[in-house]
Amino acid sequence: MPEAKIGVIGGSGLYQIEGMTNIEKVKPKTPFGEPSDEIIIGELEGKSIAFLPRHGRGHCISPSEIPSRANIYALKSLGVEWIISVNAVGSLKEGIHPLDIVIPDQLIDRTKSRVNSFFGEGLVAHVTFAEPFCPILSNILYQAALDVGANVHQEGTYIVMEGPLFSTKAESNLYRSWGAGIIGMTALPEAKLAREAEICYATLACITDYDTWHETEDSVTIDMALANLLRNADTAKKIIGLVAARIPEERECGCAEALKNAIITAPQKIPERMKKDLELLIGKYIK
Repeated sequence: MPEAKIGVIGGSGLYQIEGMTNIEKVKPKTPFGEPSDEIIIGELEGKSIAFLPRHGRGHCISPSEIPSRANIYALKSLGVEWIISVNAVGSLKEGIHPLDIVIPDQLIDRTKSRVNSFFGEGLVAHVTFAEPFCPILSNILYQAALDVGANVHQEGTYIVMEGPLFSTKAESNLYRSWGAGIIGMTALPEAKLAREAEICYATLACITDYDTWHETEDSVTIDMALANLLRNADTAKKIIGLVAARIPEERECGCAEALKNAIITAPQKIPERMKKDLELLIGKYIK
């Protein structure tokens, strides 16, 4: 099976990346079912890239139904060490406008019904998540966004809501009172699972609307969001092309050893099925 060190998870409006060459399509089997769609592996700017549309081509998968464990596990099985996540989000701040880009550095989890860990069922691991995005990859994304001329904001808190409905005005204003900058439906549990899989993960958040809080702008509608996300997708593709060429060969961040000292369960107590299912993740720590 072909391999790639860089993974791209495309959000709403981003279902392919032009310019990839030597393309192969794969759909790895995982202990957590099938990923959202076929993964396209090819070369971009001299680097091997694995591209996966999280909602499936044709946008068939709701945010709450995305098989995130299968997606992250499948990318890990292909050798992916870096994941660029592209997300369509709403703005919670006056100064963050539709069509802007945000590279968030924090998350608040408001999801309700999603499995957010590879662990459990007899295997306990507590992974540090104070800094949920890889700082090295986030900085590369920020610099690339500047270089393509995007109006980009460095840092900010991303509220992840359950969906698929948009926020009420009361919810939107509550999140603003918390100081959050953007709101979307898909960065979690991806970011948590990527950290458990020791993959560097950062988000390219593309603003489509002002959510529902803005007094002089219309509340978000799907027509508005779709029109802006298609324009954002073009910017995201340009950024990804630059980022691919700039990602370092070796990792020097803590993401690469996130599981070190995090597995609490005594090795002899770990169920054999869990050892087998998670060997890809824990094999270098648990024999």
